[in-house]
Amino acid sequence: MLTLLAALAASVVLTFQLTDDAEGAFAQRCERFAEASAWRADHDNDNGPGTRVVVIGDSYSAGLRLDRPEESWPAHLPGTVHVDGFSGSGFSARASGCGPVSFADRAPRALADGADLVVAEGGLNDYDRTEAEITEGFRRLVRAVGDVPMLVVGPPPAPLRGRHVARVDEVLGDLAARHGATYLSMVDADLRYLDDGLHLTPGGHEEFGDLVAASVVQVVEVEVADRR
Repeated sequence: MLTLLAALAASVVLTFQLTDDAEGAFAQRCERFAEASAWRADHDNDNGPGTRVVVIGDSYSAGLRLDRPEESWPAHLPGTVHVDGFSGSGFSARASGCGPVSFADRAPRALADGADLVVAEGGLNDYDRTEAEITEGFRRLVRAVGDVPMLVVGPPPAPLRGRHVARVDEVLGDLAARHGATYLSMVDADLRYLDDGLHLTPGGHEEFGDLVAASVVQVVEVEVADRR
C-alpha cells in the first residue's frame, strides 16, 4: 500500500513538473516571437517613394526561420513598407496563445505613423478556429483600420495545413467582399516550403511577395489614388 501511495505521489509531482516545464517553454516561445516582431517592425523596407504600406501578419510577415527576417515577403512590395508580424497570430483572437496579439489587437500600434494601404496577411493560424471567431476578429480589424484601404491576403496551401485552407479562404473572401476590402486568394499559389511543411523558403518568400506586390499596385492605382 505504501509503495502504491509513493508511486502516486511521484506521479503527481512529475505531472506538475511537466506542466510547469511546458508552460515555461511556451512562455519563452511567446517572448521570442515578441522580440522578433519588434525587430521586424524596426526594419522597414524602403522600396521607393510615395505609398506607405503597413503589413499586419503572422510568421510569414515576421520572417520566422529566415536568416534575414528583413527579407520576408513584404520586402518585395513597392513603397515604404512597415511590417507588424507576430508568429502564430491570426485574424481570430484565439489563433495564438500568446495573449492579445491578433491582427486587430496589433493594428493601432502598426498604424501609429499612418498608412496609405494596409495589407493583412494570414489565415494559416486560424485553421482550427470557427467561422464565428474569424468573423469577429475580421470585424474588429476593419474597425481598427478605419477608412484606410485594405488588401487581405489569404492563406496558401502549406502542406502541413493544406486541407484547412479552402475553408478559411472562403470565409476571408466573403468577409473582405462584405467589408469593402480587396481579397487576394493564395489557394492556388505554387510556393516553396521548408521541411516543416508550413513556412516558406527564401525563394518562397520572394514568390509570395511578388504575387502580393501585383495586387498592391492595382489597389494603389485605384483606391489609394482616389483618396489623394
